[in-house]
Order: sequence, then structure tokens, then C-alpha cells
Amino acid sequence: MQHTTDAIKVENITFLYDDTVVLEKISFTVKTGELFFIIGGSGCGKTTLLRCMTGLLEPERGEIFYFGKDFLNNDSREREMLLKSFGVLYQSSALWSSMTIGENVSLPLEQYTRLDKNDRREIVALKLAQVGLAGTEELYPSELSGGMKKRAGLARALALDPKIVFFDEPSGGLDPVTSKEIDELILEVRDTLGTTMVIVSHQLSSIFRIADRIMVLDHTTKGIIANGTPHQLARMSHDPRVINFLNQS
Repeated sequence: MQHTTDAIKVENITFLYDDTVVLEKISFTVKTGELFFIIGGSGCGKTTLLRCMTGLLEPERGEIFYFGKDFLNNDSREREMLLKSFGVLYQSSALWSSMTIGENVSLPLEQYTRLDKNDRREIVALKLAQVGLAGTEELYPSELSGGMKKRAGLARALALDPKIVFFDEPSGGLDPVTSKEIDELILEVRDTLGTTMVIVSHQLSSIFRIADRIMVLDHTTKGIIANGTPHQLARMSHDPRVINFLNQS
């Protein structure tokens, strides 16, 4: 797939926990429709960066633009409009255990739209079918397998037809077969809808299977040490940290 315009532009993001620098002057872009992975060793700030990008954390300094619109330095109404343009699939899927799958997927529709109950029900059915969970509306999360919960979480993330979807370890805790199925689903959604995907992961199988491009963070430098396609970096990077990470057996 050809990627031409920038969906995301991050400029000089710096984040501190108390007085400890976690990220320092992080800058990169993500093209529209790109499957972009943020990777790196434990403690390098992958999830912290993702939380800054989705508004859960406020960086010390820096700027984030979505389709040219300033996300961090904007009034609350404009920021809410931007928030509606992306979905998030959390590592734990973050489904409400006391609610049915249909009710979980319907939550963004209730929060951000004025659709009536019947229209919401139709969209929920469509999104569940899209991720291979047709007919599961009345089930509860406890009745689903780990892979099905990930699919349900993705259905909820897609409820508002977002332009961008963020993933935090989508294959975490899954067996290799289910992990591959989730990867294929992510790829299918991207190819069908043209959705931009930003994925935090340490799963090498997923990285080499579906990533268009990867960005490698390092906990020592607090910054980016590589940015490119996984196969090229695995063969041609001059940084031993990148070579070691991408060539783990």
C-alpha cells in the first residue's frame, strides 16, 4: 500500500515521571494508512509515548498533530473532535465485565453520538461481524477466549469508524496461532478501511509479519535509535542494540 500524506506528526515530545526523563525530544511521522510499530526493550517508554499520543498523559513539552491539527494545544471541543477520530485497543482489551459484548462495543456510540438505540444496535452488529464475532452481542467477556476478547476490543475501537487506531500489545498473552489471527485481522481492517495503525509491541513475529515500518526506542538514550522497515533494519542497521533486538531467536 502506498502512503503519501502524514496522518500523525510528533515533534520533540519530552515526558518526565517526577524528575526522571522517560522520553526526550521524540520526533517522527506516521503516514496515512500505514501500519507503524513502536518497539524496544522493557522500560524504553513505548506505552508512555502511546498514552501521550492518545491524551491519557500530558508531555512536559512537544507537539502532536493529527492530519495537520494540533492535538495538545487546542481547546477542549477541538480536542474532543480529534479524540473521536481515533480508537484504542488496550493490552487487556479493557472490556467491562458487568456489560455484554454488545453493550461494550456500543459505549463509544453512546458517548460521542446521538444515534438512537436501534441505529447503535445495527452498528454494533456490523462491527462485531467485521472482526469475526457475529452473534456475540449477548455474551459477557467472561464467556470469551483471550483472542475473542481482543476482537471485541477491536470492534469497540472501530465503532466510530476512526481514521487511526492505537494498539497496546495486541498479541500479548495469546498463543502463536491466535496471535497470527489477530495480526491478519489488523491487516484486513487496514486494507479494507485504510485505517492508520499505530502498534506498541515486542512480538517479533507480528513485527515481521505485518509492519510497514518500525521505530525503535531505547531506555538509555530516552529516544529513537532506529526508524525503518523491520527487514532492512534487521539486516543493515549499524546499531548493535537494533540488530540484537530484531534477531532474537
